[in-house]
Amino acid sequence: MYQKPKGTYDLLPDETNKWQKMEKTIRSISKIYNYKEIRTPLFEKSELFHRGVGESTDIVSKETYDFKDRGNRMNTLRPEGTAPIARSYVENKLYADKNPVQKLYYIGNMFRYERPQKGRYRQFAQFGAEAFGSPLPLLDAEIISYAVSILKGLKIKDVKVHVNSIGDIESKANYREALVKYLEQDIDKLCHDCHNRFKTNPMRILDCKIDKNNEILLNAPKPIDYLNPESKEHFEKVLKYLDSMKIAYVVDESLVRGLDYYTHTVFEVKANLPTLGAQNTICGGGRYNNLVSSLGGPDVPGVGFAFGLERLMFALESIDFRGNPDYLHLYMMILGEEQKADGIAFANRCRLGGLYTEMDFLNKGMKAQFKLASNFNSRFVAIYGEDERLNNKINIKDQQSGTETTIDSSELYNHIIQELMKPTESCTDCKEESCDTCEDE
Repeated sequence: MYQKPKGTYDLLPDETNKWQKMEKTIRSISKIYNYKEIRTPLFEKSELFHRGVGESTDIVSKETYDFKDRGNRMNTLRPEGTAPIARSYVENKLYADKNPVQKLYYIGNMFRYERPQKGRYRQFAQFGAEAFGSPLPLLDAEIISYAVSILKGLKIKDVKVHVNSIGDIESKANYREALVKYLEQDIDKLCHDCHNRFKTNPMRILDCKIDKNNEILLNAPKPIDYLNPESKEHFEKVLKYLDSMKIAYVVDESLVRGLDYYTHTVFEVKANLPTLGAQNTICGGGRYNNLVSSLGGPDVPGVGFAFGLERLMFALESIDFRGNPDYLHLYMMILGEEQKADGIAFANRCRLGGLYTEMDFLNKGMKAQFKLASNFNSRFVAIYGEDERLNNKINIKDQQSGTETTIDSSELYNHIIQELMKPTESCTDCKEESCDTCEDE
């Protein structure tokens, strides 16, 4: 028996229903904020991630899936979404678009070779947003508001933003110098990875998962203390705008995020939910003013965030998040061989008209087919047997009211549509006062 690879999972129909509802919410709120969807390849040239994400990051140094194609070119399954979006922005010259600020979002699979655990996989889905073209702190505040709105749209209420600033290039350089000076006498007391990062990117040490509670790191200099006036002003304005939107936040002076391209604002969104426990971060992001130029594009700033969707779905378990109910408009009950050609034609006509329609494929009897119709939660059952064929009729049973009607077979589609449009005290299809599924009809 074949089994799925380690660190992957099958998403079965009962679960995909939940995912579809979650994604629908994401897309709806993205439209509210005027972010447009973009889709990039599952793999990119390896150098994109080495240059964009950074050689010293765990993602590039330890976790990428790399392979050579038949042309002996190195490719990498994308481990994150920002670098591919920035590459596409440059390659397709979106900076020359009539809209100077490009606001983009993506939903897609990423790949990292890391230790699988609940809510963390080697193939995982990610939703992210990137906005290019403005250096203003106003855009930082909007992107944070956008991330928070996604969670509130999913009914996750107890949300807090952790935010910090690592400053511009000058500020980061000043801080790096101070951090190196502080760590150099104690670096041997930290883990092997920290020892390596000390030589390549010392700021990454603050993001260490092993030594994060080590007293050495807890007492280390903070980036916020090395901000130049311009960076300090930028950060103060971000906080001012968050205050104006009444978005709850804390200034987390130890927050640096794990990717090399960040400048100025960095943030994480945390949710206080029992399923998450202490590991309650479900979104992270920040500003990256030099990423586009490092990939060969113009000097265009950017800011963005990303959600791990498996982790988000894990969080939604705390609020009993459910998918929309499965249902059919019509079950086409075909009784007898001679009726099948007409029956499938009726069903096809209804499907082309947008009605959710199913029929029997195992030559089951009437009783068994009624049971199937109930299992499918079908509002109507259209019964088509020999007598109906000879008289050009179809019997319709309304499973909701229990009423039965005989109509001309040519009127099947129009009849079902008219019945669905009749006002009722409760939702026609799922018996709720209102629901997302039926509002789409």
